[in-house]
Amino acid sequence: MKVIRAKSAGFCPGVKRAVETVYEQVEKEKEKQIYTYGPIIHNEEVVKDLEGRGVKVIRTEEELDALDEGVVVIRSHGVPRRIYDKLREKGITTVDATCNFVRKIHRIVEEESAKGSHIIIIGDPAHPEVQGIRGWAGSKADVVQDAAGAKEFVCTEKCRICIVAQTTFNYNKFKELVEIISKKGYDISVLNTICNATKERQEEAGSIAAAADAMIVIGDKHSSNTQKLFEICERACNNTYYIQTLDDLDMNQLRSVETVGITAGASTPNNIIEEVQNNVRINI
Repeated sequence: MKVIRAKSAGFCPGVKRAVETVYEQVEKEKEKQIYTYGPIIHNEEVVKDLEGRGVKVIRTEEELDALDEGVVVIRSHGVPRRIYDKLREKGITTVDATCNFVRKIHRIVEEESAKGSHIIIIGDPAHPEVQGIRGWAGSKADVVQDAAGAKEFVCTEKCRICIVAQTTFNYNKFKELVEIISKKGYDISVLNTICNATKERQEEAGSIAAAADAMIVIGDKHSSNTQKLFEICERACNNTYYIQTLDDLDMNQLRSVETVGITAGASTPNNIIEEVQNNVRINI
């Protein structure tokens, strides 16, 4: 059997930095409770390990309201501006681990909103990154997730429209939605804010899946970028499997194939990827 592992699989720079930031705080702040505002990344194994080291996850704004001390690490997905304001008002030590690509989008939508632009965020409205971006975009902002939403969008006043994207959004789908909105005749500025690592990862995954008899996509079930990888790979390879850890993989499904491709989301630790890869090589 031939096993092809994507070179881009695993932690992206933003995720790596965020995770390392929390571990550094654990070592540095021996006397203070460490919190993350939301899971630092979308990976249950990483979150469990941090919880084992005493890190607590603040999952709601109400929980933050009840906090009066400690160190709060802002998750890699970023948060709305009001969360920063609230932490500052409460005088709580804040460590910002927002991905640099995401922070750039915050600045863009804040500046464009100040100029009077109507912001369109192409992405999943339920995703924390998109909710964070929305929280910097002012009152005139909409989130568009699919073709139906793009077709339904109407700007009732004459204004300039600025379009940005969730960093992990499918690049081809982004282009499709931008094209739909562009046909409406508005004054539009399009900023492709999908991060380079995401685009490269998606292209590589699709290429490997097209050449493989079976494809394994490793990542947390809540990871948006892993879900996008799965969708891309599934279109190119009928035998595509989405797993979080080795325990989710049924080796019997791979016994009749000659080539297996492996990729992983940006928040998947390297040790999980290696464990899957090694076991596929040994047991098939």
